[in-house]
Amino acid sequence: MAKFGKWLGGGLGWAFGGPIGAILGFAVGSAIDSVVSVDGEVKYGNKNIRTAPNDFSVSLLVLIAAVMKADGKILKSELDYVKKFFLKQFGSEHTQQLVLTLREILKKEIPVQDVCFQIKTYMQYPARLQLIHLLFGVASVDGHVQIGELEVIQSIASFLGIKSADFASIKAMFFKEVDGDYKILEIEKTATDEEVKKAYRKMAVKYHPDKVTHLGEEFQKSAKEKFQKVQEAYEAIKKQRGIN
Repeated sequence: MAKFGKWLGGGLGWAFGGPIGAILGFAVGSAIDSVVSVDGEVKYGNKNIRTAPNDFSVSLLVLIAAVMKADGKILKSELDYVKKFFLKQFGSEHTQQLVLTLREILKKEIPVQDVCFQIKTYMQYPARLQLIHLLFGVASVDGHVQIGELEVIQSIASFLGIKSADFASIKAMFFKEVDGDYKILEIEKTATDEEVKKAYRKMAVKYHPDKVTHLGEEFQKSAKEKFQKVQEAYEAIKKQRGIN
C-alpha cells in the first residue's frame, strides 16, 4: 500500500479532505491528512488545487461502489468491467491496488450526498457529466440497469448538480426509449428541422471529448463514445425526416 499512497499523494488534491478522504483512509488502512506533496510542492487542504485525473478516478471509484451496492449484490461482471477500465488507464500495478481499494470501499457505508457535494465543489461540469456516463456504463455491464442502480445514479446526478435534461440525455444513451434519439439531443419530437440542427450543434459542443482532455486517455475514450451517441441520434433523426 505504500506505493499506492505515494501515487495518490502525487496526483490527488482536494480528494484527500472531506468524506472522500475519510473513505480512502478506511480503504487504504491509514489516516490521510490535509498536507499533500504535489510535484515537490506542499499543498494544504483543498485550497487552490485544480481537478487532476486521479481526483476524477478516485471520485469515480467511490461512486462506482455506491452504484454496485445499490441492488444488494456485487457482480463479478461489474468488478471485471471496472478492472478493465482502470487497467487501460493506469496499468496493471495501479489497477490491482485500485481493485483492492474498491473491495474495501464496498464494505463501508458511503455518504453519497456528502461525497457528491465535495465532487461538485471542486470538479467542473463536463467532468461531472462524464462521471454519470461512466456510472451508467458500470450499471449496464450485465445487460440492463436495475431499478435500484438507476435510482442511485439519479440521486448522484441530482447531488452533483446535473441538469435534468442532461441526465435524461445520458440515460437515453443506455435505454431504448420511445423518441430516445430526441431525448439524447434534449428536444421534443415536435421540434422543427432547424431546431434539430441547432440542438445537435449545441450537444456536439457540450459533449465534445476536448472538454475532458485533462482527465486522461481512457476517460477521453469514454467521452468519445458519448459524443458518438449524439452523432448517431442526429443521423437517425435526419434519416427519419429526410433532412439533408
